[in-house]
Amino acid sequence: MTDASSNTTSSGSGKLALPVLTAMVVGSMIGSGIFSLPRTFGIATGPFGAILAWTIAGGGMFTLARVFQFLAQRKPDLDAGVYAYAKEGFGDYPGYLSAFGYWMGSCIGNVSYWVLIKSTLGAFFPVFGDGNTIAAILVASIGIWTFHFVILRGVQQAAFINTVVTIAKIVPILTFILIMALIFSFDMFSENFWGGENMAQATLFQQVRATMLVTVFVFLGIEGASVYSRYARRREDVGRATIFGFGAVICLLVLVTLLPYGAMPRAEIAGMRQPSMAAVLEAVVGPWGTIFISVGLLVSVLGAYLAWFLICAEVLSIAAKTDDMPRIFARENANKVPANALWATNIVVQLFIVSTYWSQDAFTLMLNLTSVMSLIPFFLVAAYAVLLVRSGESYAGEPQERRRDMIFASIALVYTAFLLFAAGLEYMVLSAVLYGPGTALYFWTRSEQGKPLFSRPVDWLIFLLAVIGCIYGIWALASGAIIL
Repeated sequence: MTDASSNTTSSGSGKLALPVLTAMVVGSMIGSGIFSLPRTFGIATGPFGAILAWTIAGGGMFTLARVFQFLAQRKPDLDAGVYAYAKEGFGDYPGYLSAFGYWMGSCIGNVSYWVLIKSTLGAFFPVFGDGNTIAAILVASIGIWTFHFVILRGVQQAAFINTVVTIAKIVPILTFILIMALIFSFDMFSENFWGGENMAQATLFQQVRATMLVTVFVFLGIEGASVYSRYARRREDVGRATIFGFGAVICLLVLVTLLPYGAMPRAEIAGMRQPSMAAVLEAVVGPWGTIFISVGLLVSVLGAYLAWFLICAEVLSIAAKTDDMPRIFARENANKVPANALWATNIVVQLFIVSTYWSQDAFTLMLNLTSVMSLIPFFLVAAYAVLLVRSGESYAGEPQERRRDMIFASIALVYTAFLLFAAGLEYMVLSAVLYGPGTALYFWTRSEQGKPLFSRPVDWLIFLLAVIGCIYGIWALASGAIIL
């Protein structure tokens, strides 16, 4: 049982307590994705398919949350979370790819936040369009570098800001849920249940598969407490924060997805402008609904951006401190903030922001690519958990706990493998376009240490696959086989 003194963050200890860690998890997960759910699911499926999709996603992500929980307890020396588990289980190069993929995916996710911010403002100020106009890019750039200098002042200050905005952004979401519940029509829900009128011809499996990447996107951040484990006041709080945060967020996601089906036809929901939560509320209560949700979205996305920006820098910095990224990214400023890692992260985000000018649907592209880049790190975490439990390390005299954790780890492994299949070849190829050149940082690191590039034949095979995928992806983009 937690005593009262551990429920707040002590400035003297500089450690994060359970409520703050939980807020980091919730704040990381509730970003732009939740505001786009009605239209995204409306395009893909009806209530039945949505229920099945959330059952799969919720069950799979719950097992992954439990994996993060027991890994935090049984491997407390692995402080970097996602990256550290992959390296421990599969060696230097797969560990590096996990760190790079997770970092790059987080950077791209930050880009999607800025695109949606400007798209939301575009409903009121046409100069921002769908978030990829020149004006939108300029304003986003100002925002990026403003956050940069705020975060340079210290992680603790940023964590406090994130706690405040997490509370603030929950209010519009809960208001939306309450209003939609009050006007909920079971007759309308029944008409939409199997898709209703004008439903695209697709099997149930295809409908569910079409929603998988967005479910990954909205759950990104479930590992937030694990990434910040070295800042936790008590080690057991890392696992608790992960489970508490997951439980709160899954309830919100399911309600935001399903309740609109009880208010209007699925086809109407599918045709709404993003952020569709605002459009749904406007259709129910009038123009003030758009303003209300839009303000909540702006607060939510900015808060999520802050949390993810911190995670980006933390992963890059820890990898450098463990000699798995160039040493330059390990350097900290006087406030103990990994300044060079922050600079690298912001430069990457800036480049992707500029690239959105040439994208037809920048938000969807960034959302899906963020999800895909995170899948390989998650898959490696689940695979490592299976190896750990199978080995019996730290399970002496605990046969029941070992069986339980093996079940969770095995389901998480199957789930993440299914997500890689559901992502499809196009996005896997696009991820290779980033993984291939990203290996240059690995070469730089090995050169600094005077070590051979690869110590195992399997690492050469992985590198070869990444290069082939990268070359094919560049050709597909150049030839128009893949359109951004």
